[in-house]
Amino acid sequence: MEFKENEAIYLQIAGLVCENILAGKWTAGEKILSVRDLAVELEVNPNTVMRSYEFLQELKIVYNKRGQGLFVAEDGLDRVVAFRKEVFVRQNLPEFFKNIYLLGISMEEIRKQYETYLSRQPHLKQPNHDNKH
Repeated sequence: MEFKENEAIYLQIAGLVCENILAGKWTAGEKILSVRDLAVELEVNPNTVMRSYEFLQELKIVYNKRGQGLFVAEDGLDRVVAFRKEVFVRQNLPEFFKNIYLLGISMEEIRKQYETYLSRQPHLKQPNHDNKH
């Protein structure tokens, strides 16, 4: 994983865990990689991974079973979706809206581009949560 300079590494690692949950690689009730294993895989300090996991526990996306490790919460997927939507709306949409306004791009053009994007992504399956197009 290549880390971006403009975001804390622990948040990027938490994002990777969230991506795995969103993609269905890690499902509700499933054990996730240990702090040590993920630190080795990503070539980072275990303390950084621990901070990521603590952050995700605070969001109740993962939980700790004493002596067994960390597991995806039963509602972990829903919590990831809610968290990621909140971040996206707060951080990404304002810049997106500014750009489409300044460039004179209509919502119809955005819709067509989105449909074209989806048609070219056969590996993407429709998420099983309330996405509205």
